[in-house]
Amino acid sequence: MTLDGGGRALIDAHRAAGETFTAGGVGSFVRAEGEGTPVVLVHGLPVSSYVYRKVLPELADRGLRGVAFDLPGMGLADRPVSFDYRISGLGEFAAAAVDALGLTSFHLVVHDAGGPVGFELIRRRPEAIRSLTILDTMVEIPERPFPGEVWAHLTGRAGPILRSPRLWQQLMRRVGVADQSALTDAEIDAHRLLGLGDDDAAGYLRIMSAVARSRLAGSYADVVDTRRVPYPVQVLWGASDPILRLKGHGLAMLEATGLPTLQVTRGRHYLQEDNAALIASMVAGGRCSGEQGATPHELEDFSCGGVG
Repeated sequence: MTLDGGGRALIDAHRAAGETFTAGGVGSFVRAEGEGTPVVLVHGLPVSSYVYRKVLPELADRGLRGVAFDLPGMGLADRPVSFDYRISGLGEFAAAAVDALGLTSFHLVVHDAGGPVGFELIRRRPEAIRSLTILDTMVEIPERPFPGEVWAHLTGRAGPILRSPRLWQQLMRRVGVADQSALTDAEIDAHRLLGLGDDDAAGYLRIMSAVARSRLAGSYADVVDTRRVPYPVQVLWGASDPILRLKGHGLAMLEATGLPTLQVTRGRHYLQEDNAALIASMVAGGRCSGEQGATPHELEDFSCGGVG
């Protein structure tokens, strides 16, 4: 099965739907859609702004303007060797990015490693945040090393592991989505090629090699705790996420926010792929139909918002 052709064509379409910009001396790429109040969408790893391509039109349909940009080292952004790839450095870039894009007031959506990056952005631009929507992320970086950290210690290049189409198929189908029909093989290959970039994923490995130093930031409870912050906070979690598990990281996030419940949906790690409408509905202020959420003692698999 040859995937490169389809993946590259999708990347060309993705590139044509956005534009380049520069923030903090680093070139990057932004894709935006819709009118109205901006919604800044921060991606995780090893993906890029491409992961929000389905969320953008859903936000536009609800009268909002979705804005997704690539973090340094990923996607169509530059991958400078000398950049500070710690979470704090990526957060500083995110702050420079919203300034460069003229975003002075916006809703914020964060996911995966983009959670801590977005939390760093909040610390730098607290007055700009209208609401915070949290998707499967962490309130602090775990002490246990991530697989990418191990790879980063062994090599400065991705090698055959991250180049492998088979690995990316397994990542997205077994780990990423619950609804297999929501993601094509070509879309998975686009994720792979955007992760690799033109430096054989060296940018991703630089980020992972900086994780140990990023742990010094400690907890981000100060920016997610609804008892301490002036903006609304809500949490959506994939019931079957095998990376950041509901009963582990999900419960920790629920406790950190001080919310009585968090919303749980049929999904795995990349909710943007098969829960785009639900994410947009939550940002726009919509409520899930049926179940209202899960309390700390009721973290179980259920679907809301008509998903799955």
